[in-house]
Order: sequence, then structure tokens, then C-alpha cells
Amino acid sequence: MSRKTSLFVLLFLSISLLVASAQDKPKRTAIPSEVVNSLETHSDVTYAQYGDREMQLDLFRPKSATGELPAIVCIHGGGWFKGDRSKMTNLAQALAARGYVTVTISYRLSGEAKFPAAIEDCKAAVRWLRANATEYGVDEDHIGVTGLSAGGHLAALTATSGGVEELEGDGGNADFSSTVQAGIAMGAQSDLESERIHQLSSRKDDPFYRTFLGAPQSEIPETYALASPRHHLDDSDPPLLFMSGENDDPSTHADGAREDLEKLGIPTGYIPIPNAPHSFLGLQKNFDLCIEECDKFFSKYLK
Repeated sequence: MSRKTSLFVLLFLSISLLVASAQDKPKRTAIPSEVVNSLETHSDVTYAQYGDREMQLDLFRPKSATGELPAIVCIHGGGWFKGDRSKMTNLAQALAARGYVTVTISYRLSGEAKFPAAIEDCKAAVRWLRANATEYGVDEDHIGVTGLSAGGHLAALTATSGGVEELEGDGGNADFSSTVQAGIAMGAQSDLESERIHQLSSRKDDPFYRTFLGAPQSEIPETYALASPRHHLDDSDPPLLFMSGENDDPSTHADGAREDLEKLGIPTGYIPIPNAPHSFLGLQKNFDLCIEECDKFFSKYLK
């Protein structure tokens, strides 16, 4: 074999390996342009105001839809201290394309305001949807909530704390209800009174619970109870589904909360995303499975 032929063979093999590697690499989540273009988008809409501080949301609605549609509030994660609503845009757009009005919301992070500020904002967003139902074509009797990680916790808390006055806040539209009719909590902590969280919050370098709630669980157990979705469970709660990456911590399975929900006769369940980590929405195969399961659940309980 000549030197020139050898170089050609090596080059061909190198290119083949690169192509194979690219094909094997998991695809990052992307929403097709035709889906995005099929949606009516309203960006930077103020849904609550505290003095000069405006809380904003982005709203998505299928252009082809007529009449009222069920709505879904999408809440981003980030340990309650970081992140922004753009992290949930893909999810909100994909769900909107399935026949919902969806909103991604900003909420006050723990560096700006301690609990219950974040949940007050989530509830204010639900009330805003009802107050503006006519303008945006929302079926105010069918509103759901979902979120991932810290957003999953806030989604579960929104679903289970309907009527809890201490968490309503003064974000406006007080004449409207903040209750929801279905919830999906992803990668969420549902029991803030657990021994696991007692241990985590006892660490001096804990960046999550101490920052969010103000102190370790041992010092303010009543606050941890108020912030715990499981603490508020009763027979008036809506269907609540839990979902997490298969490789996430078992606490995200919400075993105790689901057992309580089942005893109350409230529809619940747990869906693992195969071979997925805590933050699973970034890969297309995980995202697509999530959307299918979300649409199946919300179609059943919101449509």
C-alpha cells in the first residue's frame, strides 16, 4: 500500500469515527421552529407587583385554537436561589402545542426574599391567569402546575396548599382563587419535615434549605412544615403526579406523600425517566418522554 493510499485510509477512518461519535452523542433538547411559529407568544407580562418590583411571565397559546383552553403554570428550578423562567420555555412551548395556555414565571429567589415569597408568587400567577382568563382564552376552572427541582417542590406546594392563607401573599387579584386542578412535580422534595432534610439543613454549608427557609430544620420546624407539600395534604387536593430521573435521589419518588394521597383517594403516581439524572429535561429523549407523560396526565385531569 502506498503512503498516499495509507494517508487516505487513515483520513477516511478518522472521519468515520467522528461521524459515528456524533451520531451516538445524545441530542440536546430543541423545539422545532414550526412548533414555535405555531404559538402565540406574550413575553414579559407583569403578573404581580410589590412596590417597584414587578414579577413577570411569558405566555404561550396555540394560534389555531379557539375558545377557552386549560392552563399550566411552569416553574423553574435552581435550588430556590438561582435560575430563571427561560429554563422552562421548551417545556411550556411543547405543552402549549398540545392544546394548553402555558406560562413560565419568574419568582423571588431566596437571595431576594425568604420563604414564603416564592410560593406567594406561584399562587399570584395562578390568580392572574384567572383574572385575565377572558383576554388570553383560559379555562379558569382547569389550571394545572408543574416544575422541576425547586420548581417541582413549588408546584407540589401550590397543588397541596390551596386555601392556606399564610401562603397567599399580596401579589394582587385577591378576589380570585389560587387553587389548581392538577399538578406534576418533577425531581421534587415533597416532605421537608423528613430526617434527610433535617440532616442536610444542619450543615453549615447548606446552600439550599437554610437560604430558602432561613435556618436549619431543628430551629424552625414550623416553617419547614409550612413549606412541606406533604404537610398540607387533605382530601380536597387535586391529582398530583411525581416524576424524576431514574438516577435521582430516591427522595424524589415521594413515597410517603404518594402513600398519603392514595389513602385520601387522590390520583397520584410516580414516573421514572430511564437512566436520567436530576436535571433531565436537557436531553431530547428524556424531554420527549416527559412531554408525553405530562400531556397524558393533564389531558385526563384538565381537559
